Amino acid sequence: MSSVLSLQNISKFYGSVRALNGVSFEVPQGSVFGILGPNGSGKTTLLGIVMDILKASSGNFLWKGQPGSSNKMRRQIGTLLETPNFYHYLSGQKNLQIAAAIKERGKEDIPAVLEKVNLTQRKDSKFSTYSLGMKQRLAIASTLLGNPDILVFDEPTNGLDPAGIAEIRELIRQLNKQGKTIIMASHILDEVEKVCTHVAIIQKGDLKTVGTVNEVLAATHGDKVATVDVELAAENLAGLQEALKQMPGIIHLYSADNNLSIECEDHITTAGINKFCFEKGIVLSQLNLKRKSLEKRFLEITGNQSDR
Repeated sequence: MSSVLSLQNISKFYGSVRALNGVSFEVPQGSVFGILGPNGSGKTTLLGIVMDILKASSGNFLWKGQPGSSNKMRRQIGTLLETPNFYHYLSGQKNLQIAAAIKERGKEDIPAVLEKVNLTQRKDSKFSTYSLGMKQRLAIASTLLGNPDILVFDEPTNGLDPAGIAEIRELIRQLNKQGKTIIMASHILDEVEKVCTHVAIIQKGDLKTVGTVNEVLAATHGDKVATVDVELAAENLAGLQEALKQMPGIIHLYSADNNLSIECEDHITTAGINKFCFEKGIVLSQLNLKRKSLEKRFLEITGNQSDR
């Protein structure tokens, strides 16, 4: 798979403050690539650099093998790095006409982009009457003017209510299905896990890990043992709990309501757990292997703290 964006040892200093430290990774074409990190980790700085708004202290980057400052290349990228300055007293369609005039391209795309973001029925309504989700969808419509191949979003669901978040999540999925490569910075782990195919985790300017979401979830970190989570239950819950305390490879055991959850070394199988419990006289009524969440993996890597 070819790369849309290639970063090589990007570093950025603000005086003595290091915002990025030798960050390198590749963004595959056709991916939804999440740049994930605590607030203050350097995500926005990184996007500012690759969009040629900020200058790196060292290192370089290429968009499809070309310098990012190329006007031809920039026309292939739609960007939403901050909330656009739409006019509240104008309609969604009028605001897009102004955006197209500023960009000097995309005026003919306005009907199509309104349809893509599901705002055709509200195109003549004033911006001030839009919900938060609709306002963000109009902002994304603005990035689609000129039909760019690549979309770059900084915190696209920030400040939205659950309904608005769901709207933007589905829109990102649909745009990706239409062939767009999407790069998005976020600190909302659940959203990244639901929409992204690839993820890079940054903390205090350092790249901690990068890969497909599944690769990141499966990887070990440092000298930590790779683990899996299992949920199980039995009629004799107390007996099950005592039996599991004797099983090798169990790291943590949690009791909740009428079942137990265990974290165990990743060589432990559900068949092995079932066999062990049966030999201890415990018949399981429930045994489910739980997929590790990106939130848990993120906390394993970064710890539970902001970088600010």
